[in-house]
Amino acid sequence: MALGYNQSMYIDIVPNRNSPPAILLRESTREGGRIVKRTLANLSSLSREQAESIRAVLKGEPLAPVDSLFEVVRSRTHGAVQAIGQAMQRLHLGPLLDSKPSRQRDLVLAMIAARVRDPQSKLATSRSWDHSTLGEWFGVADADEHELYGALDWLLERQDKIERRLARRHLAEGGRVLYDLSSSYLEGSHCPLGRRGYSRDGKKGKLQVNYGLLTDDRGCPVSISVFAGNTSDPQTLMDQVDSLQGRFDLQSVILVGDRGMISQKQIEALDKRSGVDWITALKNGAIRKLVDTGAIQMDLFDERNLFEFSDPAYPGERLIVCRNPSLATLRGEKRNALLEATTRELETVQRMVASGRLKAADKIGVRVGKVINKYKMAKHFELDIQEGQFHFQVNAAQVAEEATLDGLYVIRTAVPREHLSTDDTVRHYKSLSQVEAAFRSLKSDDLKIRPIYHYTEDRVRAHLFLCMLAYYVKWHMTEAWRPLLFADTEREHRAQADPVAPATRSDAALEKVATKTLDDGTPAHSFRTLLNELSTIVRNTCRRRHHEAEEPTFELDTKPNAKQRAALDRINDIRL
Repeated sequence: MALGYNQSMYIDIVPNRNSPPAILLRESTREGGRIVKRTLANLSSLSREQAESIRAVLKGEPLAPVDSLFEVVRSRTHGAVQAIGQAMQRLHLGPLLDSKPSRQRDLVLAMIAARVRDPQSKLATSRSWDHSTLGEWFGVADADEHELYGALDWLLERQDKIERRLARRHLAEGGRVLYDLSSSYLEGSHCPLGRRGYSRDGKKGKLQVNYGLLTDDRGCPVSISVFAGNTSDPQTLMDQVDSLQGRFDLQSVILVGDRGMISQKQIEALDKRSGVDWITALKNGAIRKLVDTGAIQMDLFDERNLFEFSDPAYPGERLIVCRNPSLATLRGEKRNALLEATTRELETVQRMVASGRLKAADKIGVRVGKVINKYKMAKHFELDIQEGQFHFQVNAAQVAEEATLDGLYVIRTAVPREHLSTDDTVRHYKSLSQVEAAFRSLKSDDLKIRPIYHYTEDRVRAHLFLCMLAYYVKWHMTEAWRPLLFADTEREHRAQADPVAPATRSDAALEKVATKTLDDGTPAHSFRTLLNELSTIVRNTCRRRHHEAEEPTFELDTKPNAKQRAALDRINDIRL
């Protein structure tokens, strides 16, 4: 019933001796010479304050401003927590961690959600419960950092079971598995895993830890393995095979790894494993031998950009040679830039020798070595170092020889052609970019896997596993949000594209990038900016301004706008 200004309708509050007063909506009319009252509705379920508001409306009195009646005593960001929490529910993440609800499970779920929403240290996470509804959502708003550290230990004890469950969800018999290795640096020197090795972070002088990520063919993470920082890529491979065939109980699988991961020694070991096929690539030295022996004939690329062949040096294998002209141009330009930079610095050394500032041959050699090692161009220069003399020149023949391999790469596999076409073999190898994307997300501001501050080996392993689970949630949320992000939504575009040509985005995705908007004219987002958009949905705790001492508060959430509503609704598109 719409209630407006009406002198015949009024609120009547009737006292009851032993009960709360009755609140009645009544109407008074004149019949003949007397006034007749009629009850229209019993509003006794309303509060006294609500009844007084209706009474004022019926009298035509202006209502007081809301802030004169109520005050906001607390505000917490809620929208991003709601999106992440609902995604974790869609993924059944609680039962994935442990079949039985527990305090420890809730703490781990909260840490996973916190790392997706705003990755911080465990201390900072525990102190942020009051800033959002995250602690309340998972029922851990009273937890401190010590409880979170204890929950990490609980998580590590269950890693094997959790990864088995993930494998059952996402890996299929005879399917493809992607594997690659990365590293992150450690703060401090106490962790036994910390070693000096090849730093993918470019952090010289820092100890590091290596970790390998195993994903399904889409890049959805399934397992993470941790190794000492000086462990080489190939040394980690057979552990993954043991997991696939042992822990995950897969009788047949196709393992995809880069040329640094699946080397000749590993291939010989894989060939002894029944049911394990592989896809990898040849290193430049092996490609050079194939070119020199005539197995790869460069004039064949005049008509097409890939062809398949076999070679006695690789018995039982299929070799697919590809040439990407764009990559060839890029590599040529990079090499020329490095040659020019090296030449400039060697000329500086040459002038120092000519002026007498450098005389001893050993000191000249040290200075030249720094330049050569800086740009990794030693093989392209001929050096002549003597007492008080230094001459150099570019080895043009060596440069030209290397240039013939620009844009050239060779995929190798033992998977029979009847099971996997030539084009699809190339596509499957290039799908390793999905694992590279996972590493970028883990290391960026999205999840901040680094730097690692934990001292003990178990805590480092638990931290990395927690970050992987956070990426698991983020990966699924990103897939659900693709139409709202700059991401490409036309999967058929990739499946039908030339497997050798550089990856390109669909016209629709390029339009989003160019205009920064979606088809409906609203802004396109990255994952992080869409989370920030949702964070403006706030949960306000309110109370009456002139409240009684024991009067309870009530909560009021910001109404989502259209973009926020779309983002929350699309979380329901997540499927296992």
